Amino acid sequence: MKPAAIAIVLSCLLSSACDKPANAPITAAEASATAGDGAAAAVPAGNTGPVDEAGAAQVDRSIDEILGDHSRYRAVIESLQQAVAANDSAAVAALVDYPIDVEIDGRKTAVNDEEAFIADYDRIMTPAIAKAIADTRYTNVLVNWQGVMLGNGEVWINGICKGASNGCDDFDVKVITIQPTMR
Repeated sequence: MKPAAIAIVLSCLLSSACDKPANAPITAAEASATAGDGAAAAVPAGNTGPVDEAGAAQVDRSIDEILGDHSRYRAVIESLQQAVAANDSAAVAALVDYPIDVEIDGRKTAVNDEEAFIADYDRIMTPAIAKAIADTRYTNVLVNWQGVMLGNGEVWINGICKGASNGCDDFDVKVITIQPTMR
């Protein structure tokens, strides 16, 4: 393991920001979107005060280096937060990559499209998950080869390749994981 990766893992463990990583399968899109050796850049999750522009610039750099264009990720994060705050199930559903495995009433369930997501929105977007989304500041997300983590792993966002290009220059940024956490 490279020194940078070791430092990130130690930082993650010490900050308790990595309680439970997303269980999303690693797709070719995720692997292709990863820069370098796949080392993570961690910023502990949680709402810790007003937006810090230097911290936001650090997150921007981490996303650019590991995943690609930070402005696309930031737009999805902000859109997700606004849609959840407005309880706009259709807007949230439009940000999700399908199919997505979620937990509904304690059971793992595959949601195959926006229509099914909207129908089960209140059972997918539990108050705890909605709070995790609302409470996460951009400067406090965790960024690694799996994507951008909100909360303590309740939501993961990543790039999904549109084509078969090796560089994955054409991708959509989507929610890839929604899950309750043990915390």
